[in-house]
Amino acid sequence: MTVSLKDVAERAGVSIKTVSNVVNNYRHVTPAMRERVRRAIDELGYRPNLTARHLRKGRTGIIALAVPELGNPYFAELAGAVIDAAAAHEYTVLLDHTGGSREREILVSQGFRAQVIDGLILSPIELEAEDLRGRDQDAPLVLLGERAYDLPYDHIAIDNVAAARTAVRHLLGLGRSRIAFLGARTDRINEPSHLRLRGWRTELTAAGLPAPDTLVAPTGGWGHADGATAMARLLDSGERPDAVFAYNDLIAIGAMRVLAERGLRVPRDVAVVGFDDVTEGRYGTVSLTTISPDKHTIARLAVASVVERLRAGGAVPEDAEAGGGAGRGRELRVSFRLVERESTRGGG
Repeated sequence: MTVSLKDVAERAGVSIKTVSNVVNNYRHVTPAMRERVRRAIDELGYRPNLTARHLRKGRTGIIALAVPELGNPYFAELAGAVIDAAAAHEYTVLLDHTGGSREREILVSQGFRAQVIDGLILSPIELEAEDLRGRDQDAPLVLLGERAYDLPYDHIAIDNVAAARTAVRHLLGLGRSRIAFLGARTDRINEPSHLRLRGWRTELTAAGLPAPDTLVAPTGGWGHADGATAMARLLDSGERPDAVFAYNDLIAIGAMRVLAERGLRVPRDVAVVGFDDVTEGRYGTVSLTTISPDKHTIARLAVASVVERLRAGGAVPEDAEAGGGAGRGRELRVSFRLVERESTRGGG
């Protein structure tokens, strides 16, 4: 039998309104009264009807998350973090992936499934500002990644240039000087790979070292095979780096496979740093040093932003650097850290 608010109220000896206030976590309930109601809830096994609650507010209780590629472990781990963050606000997450296609990103951002979702968290690759200027949707939109649009949508990102410089600085500190960059994307000039390439080049230049294009290996995608192909092409060209900074962990892992096949030891012959800190990188024969974005904070801020917009405003979270004001999107910067493992410090 379904337990109702009335049943809980009768068991606790309080009004239905008091039970509702406790269930909705309103502050103006005394600790003693809150404890009495919670005890009744536990005894009866009451579970709130979240669907009905959202519908009473004219909402669906669903937030959508659209990422370029769900098969990429970074986005899969980020999706898990978003689901956890949304659950804390009693929201369900609908997942979608765009393949990094501008057409698909436009479709998603312009109201695809608009009658189903209350808000959208989107990680775009090729979407342009002009694609968003005519957006006529009530559902709040939050953007992830380094693309800046100067539009009234909250934007959450790490500093990719600074993160890349941190990775290269680590390699320089180990005495490496011929540091290759794997993962440049010649077809998409606005995506994070170009910012990471800029960071690679800036840090080498600051150290008084050349940053030759011959040590830049483009890739056609984000996966293991792309990293393996790029590393093999670089070695076949006659270039012999003593270190590699890869656009992401999957490219780094693919590169390490080729290095092993060519008889080069990691890190003794070639040190390797990745980016994203995906779980797979921790458990290889040689664990991977990587840049670790704070995925949980990205997820928490993204969900909080949607919820705040739905509530027609709210303070910027204290642990974010913010710019903008009323009617403008906020720029929320999230921290990152270098995680040192065997691919630069040992095991080679």
